[in-house]
Amino acid sequence: MISSVCVSSYRGRKSGNKPPSKSCLKEEMARAEDSDKIILNVGGTRHETYKSTLRSIPGTRLAWLAEPEAQLDANAEAGQAPGTNEFFFDRHPGIFAYVLNYYRTGKLHCPADVCGPLFEEELAFWGIDETDVEPCCWMTYRQHRDAEEALDIFEPPDPEDVDDDRDVPRRFGIEDCPERSRGCFEVWQPKIWALFEDPYSSRAARIVAFVSLFFILVSITNFCLETHEAFNELQNRTKVISDGNTTKVMSTLEVVTNPALTLVEGICVVWFTFEFLVRIICCPDKLLFIKNLLNIIDFVAILPFYLEISLSGLSSKAATDVLGFLRVVRFVRILRIFKLTRHFVGLRVLGHTLRASVNEFCLLIIFLALGVLIFATMIYYAERIGETLMIRTRTVTLISRTFRSASGGLWSL
Repeated sequence: MISSVCVSSYRGRKSGNKPPSKSCLKEEMARAEDSDKIILNVGGTRHETYKSTLRSIPGTRLAWLAEPEAQLDANAEAGQAPGTNEFFFDRHPGIFAYVLNYYRTGKLHCPADVCGPLFEEELAFWGIDETDVEPCCWMTYRQHRDAEEALDIFEPPDPEDVDDDRDVPRRFGIEDCPERSRGCFEVWQPKIWALFEDPYSSRAARIVAFVSLFFILVSITNFCLETHEAFNELQNRTKVISDGNTTKVMSTLEVVTNPALTLVEGICVVWFTFEFLVRIICCPDKLLFIKNLLNIIDFVAILPFYLEISLSGLSSKAATDVLGFLRVVRFVRILRIFKLTRHFVGLRVLGHTLRASVNEFCLLIIFLALGVLIFATMIYYAERIGETLMIRTRTVTLISRTFRSASGGLWSL
């Protein structure tokens, strides 16, 4: 068996498979009888090595075993068999083979058939830094950590998590305030905020989320029905315009939406308004709430309805123009579909996926643009060459080209 004394002569080189020199082997064999061997029984599997091998990585659990007996009181109590030089550890025997090989070769590899968290736990027990893992095995070892970070983003929080309850006062700035001295609003603010913001916090929060989801779907369906001809009526509007001594009667046809759909939209807007006001009043950070894109969409989708109601009774020309503009802007209600991301984790996953793949999407668009540009130019010149041949042979008298420029060929593709 070759100890770390011999291995240290070539450890760290790129050619890690280079064997030790003959002089090193002779020196090792000459002093093998004088070296103290140590037996490590890990999970029933016995490993025999030299103490000098274990000393090659100081500061680890196995390096402590190689210290003099006077410094091993704690280790002797841990697992040393009486009267022998054998230590027992009730740990994973398969992973320990890789750990012991790290002491022998100076290279730490990660087994492909072992779960990453288990390997990480074993490294922590033996006192080995995870950054010592070789680059060839680092991605395999790191996969579980990346998966855990992704799950922390997308998985809903545990309702029974005690740490969340401790963190609530800090988020709302009342951690230094005794519970008895808090006002009624300070006591109920975190609960109301969780009720409307976190669907997984309680059963009541799930009910509120279901009601909000119901009104979102009803509002989107109502918006689609308003565009159908069956729910639109043509009404004759008569206006009397006075200009000095002359009076003119003007008749115009106006498209009026079915009152039932307007009533349904009003009910939905009342719920969205109530939800928006409660959330902005109870939120812990008002500035962060205002900067949120979904909250901006909520406000923009609600505002035109109230402006339209307030201006509908006015007869001035300016009010009429603004009212017509607001009716056009009513299409922003369709943006409420983005509120579904609060209730479906899959949509948030899709959003993060698209955000993480921006570079790939840009590369795809560039390739498509190159192909379209090349073939559009080929179409234009192919038609132009064909037109020239037809003129030379005098087979046509009137020529009408489909693609008059290369940019026109872009639309055909």
